[in-house]
Amino acid sequence: MIRGNIYICFLLIANMAGALAYSLISVLLVSLLSLIGVFALWMQQHTLKKVLIYFVGFSAGALMGDVFFHLLPEAAEDGFGLQIGAYVLVGVVFSFIVEKLIHWHHCHNIECDVSKKHVKALAYMNLLGDGLHNFIDGIIIAGSYMVSFPLGVATTLAVIFHEIPQELGDFGVLVYSGLKKAKALFFNFLSALSAVVGAVLAFLIGGGFTGFLIPFAAGTFLYIAGSDLIPALHEDTERSNSVLQIAVFLLGIGVMAGLLLVG
Repeated sequence: MIRGNIYICFLLIANMAGALAYSLISVLLVSLLSLIGVFALWMQQHTLKKVLIYFVGFSAGALMGDVFFHLLPEAAEDGFGLQIGAYVLVGVVFSFIVEKLIHWHHCHNIECDVSKKHVKALAYMNLLGDGLHNFIDGIIIAGSYMVSFPLGVATTLAVIFHEIPQELGDFGVLVYSGLKKAKALFFNFLSALSAVVGAVLAFLIGGGFTGFLIPFAAGTFLYIAGSDLIPALHEDTERSNSVLQIAVFLLGIGVMAGLLLVG
């Protein structure tokens, strides 16, 4: 009996250690994406803005796909009750409040329409908002790995697809705010490392937190995709571009659906 209990404890510790390792690897990969702004140095602004919108479309589809193919089915495995719906809504409301409190906006364009007298404040605000966003991403990724490896991979990919346009936009905002390009990359990377802090905190809190975290993550992803990414796609009304945007949006959904076969 005692041996059996020791063996079960050993398996639980091993599983938790494995989930922590996967989480840290994933959040480090996500953090490294903050350096993607270096590619913007060799691209013309017009070309970069043209390419960026398709990343936005793809990431919107990937976030939606992760919500409806992975996060919500996992949260509702024992039935979709009022509590799960409330947790999803908390994720949406929380994201909305965060944006309002710190005037945080995911700028997916290299240019942001701001007054020049507010440029320095914009840089600090952008770093603060991005740091908080990455911190939450770290918690969400770790919480997903605590549930299962496939869910962790799906959530990590959804975050990565969203981070590409976001980090390019953040880099553009910091440079526009007056930071030199090397400093902009450095501070953007420091801000991205808050994801590691979030992942570690999730494990310190413990696995019981995941019952709230998974539907909460679904709410935050729905908010990001619905209030930020999809509206950005509507700004370009040219028919040929719209067709491509729809295509990459569906591709993002398809990638998340494809992960069900892998999982």
